[in-house]
Amino acid sequence: MNAKELIEENNQKRERLTKENKKYYEDMLVYIRVSYDKSEQETEEVLAEMLDHLLEAQQDGKTAKDVFGDHPKQYADEIIGELPKAITKEWAKLISMGILYFLSVGMLFSGVFDLIAYYMFVAGDLAQEYNAGSVIIRMIISIPIAFLLVMGALHYIRWSCFKEISKVKEFLLSGLGGVFAFGVFLGVVFLTPELGPTIEVPAYMVLLGGGILFLIAHLIRKYG
Repeated sequence: MNAKELIEENNQKRERLTKENKKYYEDMLVYIRVSYDKSEQETEEVLAEMLDHLLEAQQDGKTAKDVFGDHPKQYADEIIGELPKAITKEWAKLISMGILYFLSVGMLFSGVFDLIAYYMFVAGDLAQEYNAGSVIIRMIISIPIAFLLVMGALHYIRWSCFKEISKVKEFLLSGLGGVFAFGVFLGVVFLTPELGPTIEVPAYMVLLGGGILFLIAHLIRKYG
């Protein structure tokens, strides 16, 4: 089976775990999956083997701690250390998907915002003026910033595994992270000087462009 099929099967099989075993296993699953430099196929195969082993042990009345020990993080680190690194093709796929999704979401958000402002609040115009040079500079700056923010989010997710964090604390940390990310991108938009020729682009063209980029990213994810 390929990685997507293994993930789907894993999602179904996990429902057969007890509450305690499911929490233990899912912490390890998330921790191992967010090791972004590892082969996705090999990772999912190992996770599937671990789940099958745990389900068999559960039938004999054993818990996840009986199977994997009292130190799940250490056990997961050992597994990660044995997994092969992602090949160049997988890295290229992830990077291209990330860039396309990032650009498409930005364009879709901008297009929807302009349409809502124009039709619901009778504000703004259906076509916006963009300075070509400024757009290019913002893209060049924003893409690596987005990459760093995603890496930061992954490290936070790994850190939070195997820890008992209250829902309130988790909500506050997530909210602060979102506000910080939004503030960074807002700063890039407002601090970038207006450079280059001015181009007028209708809101529907921005939406269309964002939709096309999103579709391309989805196709790469599905068939790449």
